[in-house]
Amino acid sequence: MATRVNKREQWRKKREYILASAGNVVGLGNVWRFPYLCYKNGGGVFLLPYCFFAVLCGVPLFLLETVIGQYTQEGAITCWTKLCPLAQGAGYSTIVIQLYSRFYIIILAWALLYFFYCFRDPLPWATCNNPWNTGQCVDLASANWTAIHSGNLTGNWTSGNLPKSSVSEFWDRGLLSMSGGIEEVGSVKWELLLCLLACWVACYFCIWKGVHFTGKVVYFTAVFPYVMLAILLVRGLTLPGAWQGVVYYFYPDPSRLVDFQVWMEACAQVLFSYGVASGTLITLGSYNKVNNNCYKDSLWLCVLNSGTSFISGFAVFAALGFMADKQGIPIDMVVDSGPGLAFIVFPQAVAMMPLPQLWATCFFIMLILLGLDTVFAGLETITSSVIDMFPGQMRRPWRREIFLFFFCSISFIIQISLTTQGGVYLFQLVDYYGANGICILFVSAVQCVAVGWAFGAERMCDTVEVMTGQRPWVFFKLCWRYFTPVICTVCFFCFFLDHQPLTTSGGNVYPDWAYCLGWAMALSSVVAVPICAVGKICLAEGTLRQRLLVLWHPVSDPVGPETNEEPGDETNIMSQNEVSAK
Repeated sequence: MATRVNKREQWRKKREYILASAGNVVGLGNVWRFPYLCYKNGGGVFLLPYCFFAVLCGVPLFLLETVIGQYTQEGAITCWTKLCPLAQGAGYSTIVIQLYSRFYIIILAWALLYFFYCFRDPLPWATCNNPWNTGQCVDLASANWTAIHSGNLTGNWTSGNLPKSSVSEFWDRGLLSMSGGIEEVGSVKWELLLCLLACWVACYFCIWKGVHFTGKVVYFTAVFPYVMLAILLVRGLTLPGAWQGVVYYFYPDPSRLVDFQVWMEACAQVLFSYGVASGTLITLGSYNKVNNNCYKDSLWLCVLNSGTSFISGFAVFAALGFMADKQGIPIDMVVDSGPGLAFIVFPQAVAMMPLPQLWATCFFIMLILLGLDTVFAGLETITSSVIDMFPGQMRRPWRREIFLFFFCSISFIIQISLTTQGGVYLFQLVDYYGANGICILFVSAVQCVAVGWAFGAERMCDTVEVMTGQRPWVFFKLCWRYFTPVICTVCFFCFFLDHQPLTTSGGNVYPDWAYCLGWAMALSSVVAVPICAVGKICLAEGTLRQRLLVLWHPVSDPVGPETNEEPGDETNIMSQNEVSAK
């Protein structure tokens, strides 16, 4: 008796897709990077380059990838066989990027460990009475620290013989037990290892049964972070000194607009926060019904993403303003970005508030859920791509669960290295090179060329109109063909010209082998496109011109909105011209 092959799943309700997509694009970068970049790069004037790249790159790419997924009803790799087979390497590139992005789950492990520490009284990072503290430790709320910064002494908390904050020592010595560099691996931090295991288990069970189950999970994981953000925002704005922080957040400095680095950072922030070129938008969109209004959904999700970044800045800088006011120091001495903001500066700010355990718990729950949505969306992208490549084998009962189990288990074993004393240096290396702006820009440009020129921007607009009943603005057609690929290509080369080697938080350089490994990771996603293209050309039949013509156009048109048959059923597939004519 033949084993039953399951059909490809779809979202049960539209709001499940909206919540899953919102959870995917609204992540840690909205909270810990955008506010800092806004402050660092001219305050309110940073919104000009940010909006420039959001309008010309972020929104068009977001819409494009969502339409690709919904139209083809395929994952990030197989969708290109129905659009432009020659560009299928872009799908493999997104999977390579997603494989490197699995390392971001260690951030959830850090946040989870902080969360468990939130139930101690006093908070362990608020005092210097812990086994990991040194003689240089100073409680930032103490008179000693305030006196130091009220005088003439300035500098980095971690430099030279200057005192170190209690929260900084908790991060460096208590939580991570950081070694001297990436060469010094050190021992495994067992409590961190258990947190990492818990995060992988959570990710597994969030998506193990497919989108029907995931659609229920996102009701909590996508909504609850906004509840926490609202609580922290209201609490932050009522603290003394909060508005001083808000002013610093948006204080305009027009002179920063002439700095090339400001525009590069705005470009990177838009592409990362919108989640483009990572395959997740294609994957989540592919589970939509083919007549879903993805056009309107995409526009509102982009507004939600940017709006969340904007509002998060008020919550973050209100807390930093309170912290600076309480210590009597300038706010620029407490501002940091990335892990420094999430795990050093903000925890110290909440430690100074009344009921610190409550606010710390709210903050780290928000961080965990923000990161969890993004992580399991990426995991779903990898899983769905494999299933769509081998539907006959992978759509049988329990095949998905077994594949996910082995993938998560192998990933966990590999990432044990991140829980060692030198693990944070490895994470910084993967973060800096593995899924950086160069990779995202290259894949974005390839996608635009493949759809705008091979499949046809006009044809894609027809597709959107057939599926949604609304025709996209001519602006999007121009972006897909001209503006977006040109901007991505220019920024791609500019990132090379402006590249700075990775250094540690103390300013130390990495060994040469680490830089070689980093560039190998960065280029591995880029070379997938030409390697796949050359391979397809070699395997095709006919003259070189005939091969290129065949590979430049889709093998067959995807299933249209007037039929819900499987794409493999050639008798029921309607060509795009026939669909458009109707």
